[in-house]
Amino acid sequence: MTPRYIATTSDTRSRPIRELVLLVSFIILAACGSRPEVGALALSEVPAQGAETHDILVVTTRERDSRPDTYFNGERSQQTSYAQASISVPPSHEISQVEWPDKLPGNPETDFVARSASYIEDKSAFTRELNAKLAKLPKGKREVFLFIHGYNTLFPEALYRFVQVVHDGDIEAVPVLFTWASRGKLQDYVYDLNSAAIARQALAETMLQLSKSNAEKITVLAHSMGNWLLMETAIQSSPAQRKALEGKVDVAILAAPDIDIDLFKAQLRKLGTPANPYVVVVSRDDRALRLSRAIAGGKERVGAYSNDAELAELGAIVIDVTELDSLDAANHSKFAQLAQLSPEFRKTLGQTGLRSASDTARGAKLGDSLGTFVGNTVALPVNIITAPFTYSGGG
Repeated sequence: MTPRYIATTSDTRSRPIRELVLLVSFIILAACGSRPEVGALALSEVPAQGAETHDILVVTTRERDSRPDTYFNGERSQQTSYAQASISVPPSHEISQVEWPDKLPGNPETDFVARSASYIEDKSAFTRELNAKLAKLPKGKREVFLFIHGYNTLFPEALYRFVQVVHDGDIEAVPVLFTWASRGKLQDYVYDLNSAAIARQALAETMLQLSKSNAEKITVLAHSMGNWLLMETAIQSSPAQRKALEGKVDVAILAAPDIDIDLFKAQLRKLGTPANPYVVVVSRDDRALRLSRAIAGGKERVGAYSNDAELAELGAIVIDVTELDSLDAANHSKFAQLAQLSPEFRKTLGQTGLRSASDTARGAKLGDSLGTFVGNTVALPVNIITAPFTYSGGG
């Protein structure tokens, strides 16, 4: 008789370790290839018919880097720095992709390329630049779009990904990137988490600065660990500061939040019911969050949480993208594909009626609004849940 294998206690305990090793190996292999770091903002002056340029304002807690065309690295600075960059998107651009050049400075016909970049002297100069850009927009549309990136992200990666979202989403607001000191290395998870913690005060000051500008509204998009930074910044802010922001922040989109689910629930209890519900983008096949879960003792992460309905009951609008085919091997950047959703749909998520209504009314209004155009404009396999309403989109 062939002996059966019986799992021992040590075997059971080793399973999370084996899973962690496999996940790390998978993500390392998936990330193989050169990543932009030194000189990634080398300028191109070559004209390209049909290319579109986007101007991005930058606020950062990263250390300035003296190497040419690099600007910032992954180390922490003791002071906040400011910058601006203009990035060109090629006419051959494919939705949700960042076309990195094989060789710098790149070909503007086929690649994302930098057209200009410079430091901004200080906070006051940044505010003047922001207000000047807002003044170019018509009244009623003077909005700021703030992006907070996640773990394992180099400075140019955060910048170019943000440009892709702005471009694909046809965003008319003034784009502002808040970039904290991520080293962009898989093994530096704890370093990145501590960098995010250090950046809380700078983010709080930045959001107050944006709210005191001439912006009429602010949309916030955070990704991965950037959500931990956003939520903890809200927690440490005073009630008066939170109240000041409520009048300006139109919608906060939490994409693939790398937050312990129990911590998230505690944060929501601490903050109370928000005037504007969070939009939470989740995907249960997110391999990066599976790795984070293994590191964090097996606790589920919000961005891969298995109970959409519970998140909706907590007051969030949940966009479940589990069925959406990912363009990255870790299934962690699906949020970038949502930029192609129609402007009407994005406006629906931020409607005043949805923000101020009860759960029942909010669900009904979302259903009515989606029903008028969703069949033609939402062509992605996503589920949208807001208690007690659920919409299942088709691909």
